[in-house]
Amino acid sequence: MSNSTVTAVVVSYHTGPRLKECLYALVSDPDIRQTIIVNNGNPPEMQAWLTRFVGQRANTEMLDGHGNIGFGAGVNLGVSRADGPDILVINPDAALRWDSITSLQKAAKGLDAPWIVGGRIFDIRGREERGPRRRELTLWRAATSMFGWNTWTLERTPSPDAPIDMPVISGAFFLTNKTSMDLLDGFDEGYFLHVEDVDLCRRCRAANGRVIYDPHAGALHYGSTSNVPSATVARHKADGLARYFKKFARGPVDRILVFLAVPILRIALTLARR
Repeated sequence: MSNSTVTAVVVSYHTGPRLKECLYALVSDPDIRQTIIVNNGNPPEMQAWLTRFVGQRANTEMLDGHGNIGFGAGVNLGVSRADGPDILVINPDAALRWDSITSLQKAAKGLDAPWIVGGRIFDIRGREERGPRRRELTLWRAATSMFGWNTWTLERTPSPDAPIDMPVISGAFFLTNKTSMDLLDGFDEGYFLHVEDVDLCRRCRAANGRVIYDPHAGALHYGSTSNVPSATVARHKADGLARYFKKFARGPVDRILVFLAVPILRIALTLARR
């Protein structure tokens, strides 16, 4: 059994009714001691429901009044208020599978900070979604995947039988601890939405930390429940990719390639969302 030292952090922006399922799963899980909802913005009826929900539970807190500050900044805000020491980050449209916390903590046992352990994310048909297992992100992999040849994500490859090191896991569902987040200075808040998880994993590994994928922990992800225009999502993803590649460019040749590639990636993402 878990030692019940986990704070769940949920960042919500116009998520829709799936947010209720997410929160009910968290507060009913005996391995979660505290739940923090970071309200980046929700309609009045959901705001009223959240106020009632939090008011009825001693170990649940809502942070609001800050506006839509983005996903990474929202997580950082939640972590700053968390009792911890372990932190579960989960999307507001995802429902935690029972006993997953125990599995994630077992995978992290004995690791020196910084560490991140991600789990399996599956859809309503039980199929693994794109993102929980990924190779290192490169310009080549971003471009080829965007044009239909997926060289980046690993959901179509056989799932491992046990926890294994993974270059990138998904920010939609992972366990870490406050010490790790402190060492990494949390998410880079220069990303608004998308790619901040890739950045966090890269910095964790660069700091001699471990990024691990645990196939035995899982969350049901409904996906696409947020009431946000697809063009806006595409713009944020393009901005995130641009920031990532510029940030980690090595030398003048890399910087020139990034300068040439970023506009093409922006156009491809915009067209794909139409």
